[in-house]
Amino acid sequence: MIDLSTRLPVKDRFILPKRVIYLDGNSLGPLPRAVPERLNQVVSDEWGQHLIKGWNQDEWMDQPARVGNQVARLIGAPEGSVTMGDTLSIKVFQALSAALEMRPGRKVILSDSGNFPSDLYMAEGLIRHLGKGHELRVVEPDAVSGAITDEIAVVMLTQVGYRTGQMHDMDAITRKTHEAGAVMVWDLAHSAGAVPVDLAGSGCEFAVGCTYKYLNGGPGAPAFIYVRPDIVDSVEPALSGWLGHDAPFAFEPSYRPAASIERMRVGTPPVLQMTALEEALKVWDDVDIGALRAASIALSELFIAEVESRCPGLTLASPRDPAKRGSQVSFAYKNGYAAMRALIERDVIGDYRAPDIMRFGFTPLYLDDGDVRSAVDILQEILERGLWDRPDLKQASRVT
Repeated sequence: MIDLSTRLPVKDRFILPKRVIYLDGNSLGPLPRAVPERLNQVVSDEWGQHLIKGWNQDEWMDQPARVGNQVARLIGAPEGSVTMGDTLSIKVFQALSAALEMRPGRKVILSDSGNFPSDLYMAEGLIRHLGKGHELRVVEPDAVSGAITDEIAVVMLTQVGYRTGQMHDMDAITRKTHEAGAVMVWDLAHSAGAVPVDLAGSGCEFAVGCTYKYLNGGPGAPAFIYVRPDIVDSVEPALSGWLGHDAPFAFEPSYRPAASIERMRVGTPPVLQMTALEEALKVWDDVDIGALRAASIALSELFIAEVESRCPGLTLASPRDPAKRGSQVSFAYKNGYAAMRALIERDVIGDYRAPDIMRFGFTPLYLDDGDVRSAVDILQEILERGLWDRPDLKQASRVT
């Protein structure tokens, strides 16, 4: 049982459909209860009544820094080192391009096969754009440490892998990267709000992440970027947008980067999405990330034990050691797509990743051990009765 002294879960802070067991917060977090009212206020009162005055009167222009500080405390970053805006792919491009400029004599970007494809795609696109003979070198996750040599310019990794939840040792890999004279870029898409992160303690140069998963910012919520404070004023942004300018409303004809993290801003803040995120992050005001992690491990360990004892057709694809995985558990199953569709039809919501991975996220903010056991009850019934074996469930949807 989860230790009630952690004060988790806090289900009343979220809008969740009745009877739904939501095991997909690792892909899209649910709606925090306070968000609709706050959004309505911004739309009706601020945008509706204040019009363009909202940029000053309602402090819309300050949102990227203000919300960045909310995120910073959840990822172990100092105040003023995180800014918000754009998508995660854009932030990956920003961080990676800046990192390569810091090591002009080196040509290799090192990543792993567990990294999210968009990160690798952005690296490939940047390499083509630069046209300077850079190479993207991709190794297996367990081979990363041994592949960090003095020819590496940048190590770019997602701390928690999206398919299996395998978690890299941030401190050890960052230390090895620096010993080799390379720059470290971490993607925290599956870490922020799921596991304790100490960016300042790790010493990494850059980190990026999205906010629509464990941070519950809503579909399309803005991404974040962190730059280590001692290097930020030397970073040259490849995407030199007007709001990264030192004086955007001076409308100077040439770009001059802002001081500090402000230079990593690009375009106009998405005020409605940023407002939803700002309100959603208040859920965390009294949540201890250590207690959350302990509860997450308890839930995932219970899930693994129940599935392995009752669903023998599934094979654990995540690391068995909870210290080596994030807040999700993945099982391989040859009919995984149809089985997941059948689960969703029965109001147990997880998701699927090709070629055979059934993913389940464990977010103690709104899940408890009763939810876990009930989910496995339904999974067991689906497998034993072959309820997944229907043509309509095997037909792939656009989003899996």
